[in-house]
This record gives sequence, structure tokens and C-alpha cells, in this order.
Amino acid sequence: MGVAERIEQALMKHLQAVRGSSCAPGLDQAVQYAVFPGGARVRPKICLAVADACGEDQPAVTDAAAAAIEFLHCASLVHDDLPCFDDSPLRRGRPSVHQAFGEPLAVLAGDALIVLAFQTLVAGTRQAPERLASLIEIVSGSVGLPAGIVAGQAWECESDVNLADYQQSKTGSLFAAATAAGAAAAGVNAGPWRTLGERIGSAYQVVDDILDVAGDEASLGKPMHQDEARGHPSSVRELGLEGARKHFESIMAGVVATIPPCAGADRLEARIMEEASRFLPAALADNAA
Repeated sequence: MGVAERIEQALMKHLQAVRGSSCAPGLDQAVQYAVFPGGARVRPKICLAVADACGEDQPAVTDAAAAAIEFLHCASLVHDDLPCFDDSPLRRGRPSVHQAFGEPLAVLAGDALIVLAFQTLVAGTRQAPERLASLIEIVSGSVGLPAGIVAGQAWECESDVNLADYQQSKTGSLFAAATAAGAAAAGVNAGPWRTLGERIGSAYQVVDDILDVAGDEASLGKPMHQDEARGHPSSVRELGLEGARKHFESIMAGVVATIPPCAGADRLEARIMEEASRFLPAALADNAA
């Protein structure tokens, strides 16, 4: 089974486990709409790659960790698009959840997906309960205070924002969770793996900033020029297009050095660089230059 298929099956399995006739139909549909069809699934791919490099021995635990992280990512997108934040009409090339189902159900769908992440971790670690506490600590830290994705969103409500703090919370925290959770799912000390995820997340956020001004709506599947329109912190606003592109290259140059010692380091390096090559398309890199 390929990585992409494995991720989709894990997401479907854990979502199906909480569906039932007693659930309000609108909420059930909104949650499914928020998850499927998905985007690139970068975070769960990284989680699986790290677990593999660390000698994965409990695939069900890894699948649950990867699915939980993707559920949280989907939840953040639903909430991000709400009228009180970005008020985006599009996500992944189709109406955003609040456009398709209304604002109340969008709020509830995002909330339900956050809870589903933790339901998934509990269900997926029944054969290895000793790994649950570590995974909950990692995943919950990537969402809440002091520097999870909720805290990252909150920086957009502040007038004085440190770009690095904002980007590390809003984007880097979930990537750090992906690498740390991959290690924890394999029964390995997760601490040394956070730096790798933080660096990948920083690179991903810089590319997102670049694409907001130099990409195209058809490829992005969402409106462009939102950072400038809403006054959000941005690498491009702070460094310019060329500066942001060089910043991306500088971050990626140090990624390999942050991979902790592990049996599958070479495989992991190859997978990370393969994913990174999709971050900033060659044509866009030329445009930025």
C-alpha cells in the first residue's frame, strides 16, 4: 500500500468510527466535506516517514498519529476561513465549509475535528497504551497554549507581531508535532525530532507567503493576496519576493543537519527533499527571482 492510500484509509477509518445515525446530518456532512478530498497531506506524510526511519513497529499507532495531525490541520483550515478571520470563500478549489454549510456548522465542524484527533489517538493506541500519553502531550501542545496553532491564529489579533513567533505557532507547531509524533509512535524519544519539524514548517510557511502573491488561484484553490488585504504578517511583506525565496533556500539548506540519528536517515532525507521540491515550483522560483 502506498503512503497516500495509507493516509486516506486511516482518515476514513477513524472518521467512520465516530459517525452514526444519532449525529446531526448537517454536521456529519460538514466534517466529511472538510476532510475529503484533501490537499497534499504533507503533515501525515512526514509523520509516517519519521516513524519508518525510527523503525516503526506499531503501524496502527502511526496511522492514528498521522490521522490525528491531519484532522487538526483540517480543523484549522475550517476555522481560518471563517468570516471572523480570513472570510475566505474558497478552500481546495471549492466553497469553504462556511460557504457550503453556513457559519454555525463550520464552527462546530472545526471543533468536532479537534476532538476527533484525540479520539483517534485513543482508538489507535489500544495495542500500545504506553505510547498514548506522549502522543497526547505532543499533539495537544501543537494546538493550544502557549505556542500551538490556536495561539498562532491569535497573533493575527495583535498589532505588534514577531514574524518568527507567528509563523512558528501558526504553521511550525503542527509540523513539529508531525515529526515528534512519528518518533513517539515508533517508541522513540520524541524530543530531538521537534527541531526538524519546526524547520520544515518554517520553510512551508515562507512558500505559502510567496504563493499568496506570486502563485495563481487555480493552483492554490483559495483566494490570493490575503496577507496584504488582511494585514497578516508575511515573509514577503518583510523581506520582498527575492528575500523570501532566499530565506526558503536558507532554511532548507539546514534541514538535513537536523535529522536525529536513526536507522532510516537516508530514506527520511530523500522523502523530505522530495516533498520540499513540491513546495516551491521551479517556474515560481524563477518568477520570484
